[in-house]
Amino acid sequence: SFAVVTVTPSAFTGGTANTRGDDGGTSDPFTLFTVTGDVLVRIFGVCTALLAGATATLEVGVTGNTAALIALTTATDIDADELWNDTTPGVGTDTLANITGPHIIVNGLDIIETVATADITSGNVRYVCLWRPLSRDGNIQPAV
Repeated sequence: SFAVVTVTPSAFTGGTANTRGDDGGTSDPFTLFTVTGDVLVRIFGVCTALLAGATATLEVGVTGNTAALIALTTATDIDADELWNDTTPGVGTDTLANITGPHIIVNGLDIIETVATADITSGNVRYVCLWRPLSRDGNIQPAV
């Protein structure tokens, strides 16, 4: 069985400097979950408000592999009430088998969300992380 941890960051406001969604700002990448030790994870996003940003893209991963957990996706393709776990978000439901992973994260690399190409100016995604420890100090906590 997996432990479950969720995070609901504040809405994207990339039109404002250094906020979540500002491509290249001080909140990009945005830390979603703080990881210690080694862990096994599956993660998906739930879009709670339609994302806006002309050519903006979004991905979830770790430092040095920013799309390792959820692949780079055009932000405007992530709509309200969709489950986002790959480049083609599904409306309302999906199977656990379709959630990518399980992925192994080592050495306490935090789980991050990265905005690329352009700002995401509005909308929101909350994240659900299913996880198990692989080392004695393995743990995941919401960063926000």
